[in-house]
Parts: sequence; structure tokens; C-alpha cells
Amino acid sequence: MFQSLGDRLQSVFDSLRGRGRLSEADVKAALREVRVALLEADVALDVARDFTKRVQEKAVGSEVLMSLTPDQRVIAIVRDELQALLGGSTQQPELASDHNVWLLMGLQGAGKTTTVGKLAYHFKAKGRRPLLVAADTQRPAARDQLEVLANRVGVPILKVEDGEAPETTKARLDAMLKADFRDLVLVDTAGRLQIDEALMDELAALSGVLEPSERLLVIDAMTGQQSLPVARTFDERVGVSGLILSKMDGDARGGAALSAASVTGRPVYYAGVSERLDGLEPFRPDRIAGRILGMGDVLTLIEKAEAVEAAQEDELSGKKPGDFTLEDMLVQMQRLKKMGSFSEILGMIPGANKLMPEGAQVDDRELARVEAILSSMTDRERRAPRLLDASRRRRIARGSGTTVQDVNRLMKNYEQMRKMMKRMGKGGRGGGLPFA
Repeated sequence: MFQSLGDRLQSVFDSLRGRGRLSEADVKAALREVRVALLEADVALDVARDFTKRVQEKAVGSEVLMSLTPDQRVIAIVRDELQALLGGSTQQPELASDHNVWLLMGLQGAGKTTTVGKLAYHFKAKGRRPLLVAADTQRPAARDQLEVLANRVGVPILKVEDGEAPETTKARLDAMLKADFRDLVLVDTAGRLQIDEALMDELAALSGVLEPSERLLVIDAMTGQQSLPVARTFDERVGVSGLILSKMDGDARGGAALSAASVTGRPVYYAGVSERLDGLEPFRPDRIAGRILGMGDVLTLIEKAEAVEAAQEDELSGKKPGDFTLEDMLVQMQRLKKMGSFSEILGMIPGANKLMPEGAQVDDRELARVEAILSSMTDRERRAPRLLDASRRRRIARGSGTTVQDVNRLMKNYEQMRKMMKRMGKGGRGGGLPFA
């Protein structure tokens, strides 16, 4: 989402790097470019103007301009202000030990229902006992969609009936909780294509009866700053305690993400980073600021790698280094995919994008092509690659929609990997993902 903004800002600061000294005019010229970049990224005008004003006040001073590294000092100021713009420190909603009710709100299409499923998955993995409430009686099949998600996560669901009064819903919910203890109730509410009085009245009535501990507004990050007036209206009429940005994996310019916390005065708790149930992450302003400015996000990359590594150790435990098979390669590829796309991973490595040749693009489809080839093999072939003669390779190429040359190239890479792991011995298994 922040790729184009990041490229633009990095090019601005590249023009400052390496100079022995910076003048006030140099800084002001650079900040004019920064403001243009923010506006092009669909950041609210007031937010962009205030941001550059704060940076200028801190950067245009003798202590900065006369320092030995004025360019680095200016970039550090921009990073700190960018982090503050995104909300400052990482914040998470408070959870009581026994009873929590979270009301999720938002316009139709913002991703409320999917986000409810993601939250249930996230907190069930942390030992919580979620219960889902399907209270969206406006959108066709919304309750059925949430029921499917509840079954996938393995949590119960209470479906609100058409025309059911909030008091009836509360009584049914209390009876359900009495019969089956649940410490986190996630309520999926109705949405509209736009704000209207009926929607606000309905949400206010439901909120008043359920008395939620958190009222979370789901904002579609793809809609840019158009979503910000919507956020203000929800806060004024119902009250908003925190925000969740959905569709952060999209290719929008990021204006909503950069403006939301500043304009609404409410913290962003979570960001939806993929369509999968595990595609929800805490919103970390410091890490996002670092990624926008090309400083990477090594901590997130390490966390993702550790999760994949732990799973890999389980899969490969008890195997000798020379026993690495195509089945193991397929398992590792599937684990690697959970870390994100190649372009996403590169974005977390400081300076990695600059190492790429001019105009070069990371082809995330290559992983899918390799996975298709491996999936077209039988279990026996993946466990015993020596069986893959010319005729089997032709069959695999046809089944995977690739060519025999693609299959041969994969086999060559596999053999090199297997020999490398054998040479490295046991030390090779614990050091990371060989396929990566």
C-alpha cells in the first residue's frame, strides 16, 4: 500500500544525503516535495500541512543544520513525526479476564464480517473463548457468511433474527453465555452503503443495550480519506473506541491509514494484511514508518520467520540432512507463503529494494508455479524423486500448466539444495528456510 509513497519520500531524502551541510532553503524545498507526496497519497490536506509544519519547526534550527550529519537528523525527525502521525505507540484494546463485548461497526463492504472472523481466530489462538454474534440483518447472507467463518475457526455463533429487538438479543446472549462460558463476544453489526439516520439509530440502540467494552470501527484502507468523515460520524453518533484498517494489503495510496489516527483521535488497533483468517496484525506505527522510509521492518520479519521456523522444525524433526525430499520442499514453500509475498518480505529488509536492478519486479507468481509443479506429483514421487523419468516429467508439466523445462529447472534446484543441506549437516536445518 505504501510503495509509491515510500519511493517518492526516499527519492526526496536521497537528494539530501551526503551533503556536508544543509541550508534552510534545502530543507524547505525537500519538505515541499514531502507535502506533495503526502497529498498524492490521498492524505488529508490539513494532516499533510500540519505534518510538514512540525517537521520544519524541528529541522530548521542551528543544532540540526550545523550538525555533522544534518541529512540523517532531518530524516530521523521525519520518521518520528511519521510515527506520531500513524498514532505514536502500538495500542491494543484492553481485555478483562472474564467478560468482554466488542461491537464492530462500519459501512457495507468495509470488511466487518471478515474482520470478526479474523479476531475470533486471533484470540482463540491466544487462549480466549470467543463467541460471534451475527447482528447484520441488512446485507443478504451476512449471517450465513459469519456462520461459515465461525465453523472454520471452531467457535459458536448467535444469529440475530430479522426484526429482533436489541433487548431480545441481549436476553438470548446472556442465556447462551450462562450455558457456555465465553470471555470475548464479537458482534457483527449492520452496515449501509452510506451513512443514514436509520443505521445510526439501530447501532446506537444495540450499543446501549449490549454496553460493549469496545466499539471498533472497521475502515476500508482502500477508500482513502473519503472514509474519514464516516469515522467522525460514527464517533459522534455511537462512539468509537478504536479503529481497524482492513485491506492494507491492497495497492491503494494509503491516505486513510496515514490520516485515520490523526483525524479521528482514536488509535488504530489492527490492520488486515490478507484475506486469510490469520491475516490480521497489530497496527505498529513505528514499524510502518520505518518501512515507508526504506528503513525496513526487521522485527516483523523476524517474528514471521520464527513462526515459520518453529513449524519447519516440527516437520523436519528426526530427518537426516540428506533425507530432504520434494515433499519437504512443498511443506516449506507452504510455510514460506505464510510470511507474505516476496515483495512484502523485501519491504521489511532495510535497503533491499535498492539492491534490485532498475525497473526489476519481483515475480510472486514463480512460487505459485513451483508449488503447482510439486502438487502435480504423486506422494510417492515427492518422497522418491529418483522416480521422475522423462515420461513422468511430461505428465507433471501438463498437469501443472508448465513446461518440461520448468520441471527440469526445479529438479536441478532441488538437487543443489539437497547437496547443500547434506554438506551443512545438522547445522543447516536450524538456520532458516533452505528454499528461501
